[in-house]
Amino acid sequence: MCRLILPSTKEKALQLKKEPDPHFFKTLLSHNYRDVLKYGINKRISPKGYLFHEGEPATRCYLVVEGCLKLSKLNVRGREVILRYISSGEMTATPIVLKGGVYPVTAQAIKETEVISWDRNGFFEIVQKCPEMSLDLITLLFERLEALQQRYMELCSEQAPLRIAKFMISLMTNTGRKKGNGVYIDIPLSRQNIADHIGASMFTVSRILSDWEKSGWLKSSRQSVTITDPKALEAFVNNN
Repeated sequence: MCRLILPSTKEKALQLKKEPDPHFFKTLLSHNYRDVLKYGINKRISPKGYLFHEGEPATRCYLVVEGCLKLSKLNVRGREVILRYISSGEMTATPIVLKGGVYPVTAQAIKETEVISWDRNGFFEIVQKCPEMSLDLITLLFERLEALQQRYMELCSEQAPLRIAKFMISLMTNTGRKKGNGVYIDIPLSRQNIADHIGASMFTVSRILSDWEKSGWLKSSRQSVTITDPKALEAFVNNN
C-alpha cells in the first residue's frame, strides 16, 4: 500500500517547481501537489546503491527529488553502457510501467539520492485527476525519442572530441555547480564513465581530456571534473 511522504521529502519535492525547467512534473507540482504526494512512496538510495535492475518487472516509476541516477545497460559482451544521467526533477521508467513489462535499464545512485515513486494504478489516478498530465507524458516521450535520435547521430557521424564536449556541456547544465569562474560537475565521474557513455576507449578519452587540461578548459581527477573555461568548451562545440 502507498503511504504518505515524509515531511522532509514533501518540502524537497515542492522546491522542484521553482526549478527553471522542472521537466515532466511542472503541471502536477503547480496545481495538484498534495494529490501527487498522496499516492507516492519515498525512498533514499545510498551512493552506488541500485533502484532497479535491467530485466526486473517494472512495477514503479520514479521522480528524482534530490541526487542523481545513472541509467545503463549491459551490451552483449557484458560491458556497461551508460545511457544517461537523470537528476532532480526528472522522471524514469514511466512509459514501461504504464505499458507493462520489465525495466529496460539499470538505475544506480551515483550519490545520495532521494526519489518518490508511484505504481501503475496510483499513476493512472493522478492522470485522471490532472488531465494535463497526458500532454506532459506525450511531451516527455517525444523528448526522449529526440534525445535517442540525437545520440545515434552523434555516434555515427561525430568524432570523439565533439562527443565528449557535448557530454560535458550536458552534465554542466544538469548537474553543474558554480565553482569560482568555472563549473564543477557535481557527480562522481571517471574517465571510464565518460568513455562508456560516448562509445570510445578510455585511452582516447584520457588523451583528449589531458589536451584540454593543458589548454585550461578543465581540470580532472580520478573521479571528478571541473570545467574551468565553459565558454571555450561551448565555442568548440559551436565551431564543429
